[in-house]
Amino acid sequence: MSHFVYLARCSDGSLYCGTCMDLAAREEKHNQGTGAKYTRSRRPVKIVYAEECATLQEARRREAQVKRWKKEEKEGLLIRDGDQC
Repeated sequence: MSHFVYLARCSDGSLYCGTCMDLAAREEKHNQGTGAKYTRSRRPVKIVYAEECATLQEARRREAQVKRWKKEEKEGLLIRDGDQC
């Protein structure tokens, strides 16, 4: 079963990074206000980037890596294809 690392664009222009197994369901959860605490006050959100990973461990490792990046580096993922897990 595939896992995804994703970036969601919040209504204030910020980017949220997370992991999930179903991108559409996760976006809906964020927009219902039952997703991450960070996104609750920044709705609506839209998933603007995703990488597929083979395992949850790989997805979480990649998420931790991306979360350490500056916003400009995260925006760079939206411009290029990005690295896959």
